[in-house]
Amino acid sequence: MSPTARSALDRGDRAFLFALVVVALLPRLFVAIAWSREPVWDGHYYHFGAERIAQGLGYSEDVWVNGALEWKPWVHYPVGYSALLGGIYRLFGASLLAAPLLNVVLGVLLTALTFWIARRGLDATRARIAGGLVALHPGLIAQSALVMTELLAAALLAVLGLVAVSSLEHRRRAALFGLALGAAALVRPSSLLVLPLLVLARPEGFRRAVSGTVLAGAVALLVIAPWTLRNCARLDGCALVSTNGGWNLAIGALTETGRFQVLRAEDGCPVVTGQVQQDRCWAKVGLSKILEAPGRWFARAPRKLAETFNHESFPIEYLREADPKSWPEERRVAGRGLLTLYHRLLLVLAALGAVAWPFSAGSRRGIVQGILLAVVTALALVGFASDAHPFYLFAVFVPLAAWLPWPGRPAASPAVRFAVGLVLVTLLTHVIFFGEDRYHLVVSPLLCLLAAAALRPERSPDREPRSRSTEAQPVEPRLMANPTVPTPASEATPQ
Repeated sequence: MSPTARSALDRGDRAFLFALVVVALLPRLFVAIAWSREPVWDGHYYHFGAERIAQGLGYSEDVWVNGALEWKPWVHYPVGYSALLGGIYRLFGASLLAAPLLNVVLGVLLTALTFWIARRGLDATRARIAGGLVALHPGLIAQSALVMTELLAAALLAVLGLVAVSSLEHRRRAALFGLALGAAALVRPSSLLVLPLLVLARPEGFRRAVSGTVLAGAVALLVIAPWTLRNCARLDGCALVSTNGGWNLAIGALTETGRFQVLRAEDGCPVVTGQVQQDRCWAKVGLSKILEAPGRWFARAPRKLAETFNHESFPIEYLREADPKSWPEERRVAGRGLLTLYHRLLLVLAALGAVAWPFSAGSRRGIVQGILLAVVTALALVGFASDAHPFYLFAVFVPLAAWLPWPGRPAASPAVRFAVGLVLVTLLTHVIFFGEDRYHLVVSPLLCLLAAAALRPERSPDREPRSRSTEAQPVEPRLMANPTVPTPASEATPQ
């Protein structure tokens, strides 16, 4: 590509990004202002924790002990979201609009980040489709009015993706990845499972892969360390980030529905003396239940994944809980239906992101990709027709189709590898713990990227793209009948 063409492309990208930001901003701003109410459910605790931080009281609460109020540190919920919100409250006041307006900024940022990640792995048109899908995603728009962690967690995962696919020198990339990973872990500790995606996004030699992973992990732990030291000093034991890991493991071991259920003393921890001791007790209960009947525990995986991926209803249910009069049953059902339909169509298209269009009709590559296309079509028909709507099967299909060595599969760019890896990490996380549909929202932007990549051209073994190191090597001189004749375009090194 000539410098003139490249600069024109950059101008086109900048113009599109500006339009994309406007398209993403307007509906989110309306929803944040018109729909936000007093925080409910977990949002109540995030808001309360942020108020305490803004008041200089730390992440804590006051409890009555022997007739007197005593300061008690918090650690059950991760601190990251409340800490960010507390800083905003300190600067601008604890208005009920503060968190929704922060969500607007996060939603717009998430849209732009997804576009730039896609731009590094897809052509311009597909990257713009990816950005547009995020900008118009009804679930992400509705999330703007909620005081919940999903948008912040999704934005930090997108930052991790952008760093992972960048062309920075590997040590610098690893250090930046570690910084973002540490911040993401303070919002959602399970984000630490994303660490291997640094290597998967840009496969390097074994030594570089190991050194980069170790460096990123060490930097992430350094980011988390001050909070961990605080926990060790203030609590009845040490906790890396929060004390809900054992709680969640026990729920995942005990649940029959695959989703959240309240744990009670009779479930295994009747007497507890502190937050860390309680979490360790529930972790022991969860682990013992799993080891007692591992087959039964694993058999619950489809139910957990179904709760995570089959539908999208949490934003509407939260809004209805906060303001029942504004969400009568008819509107509630319509809202849930819109969010769920968009999510399901997105999953179908994301599955096609791992399938190539079978151009080579009759060839082995074309036949295999045609079969995969038929599988996705059959799953879609079953998903929409069945009363169970098993759309979680598309999330399972994505890593299988993308990583198994199917003949003719599409070439996997770093951006696509990261997106597929994040889907796999999400699957594994909720097989171990439990499922809720809000948990898929953090990967919805990268599902949009995979959807934009649907039915890319197949990988051709005789036309593999050359690596940067190959392109940098001097071209060996060839014998020519007439050296002054320019090299034909078909033989020129691609720019």
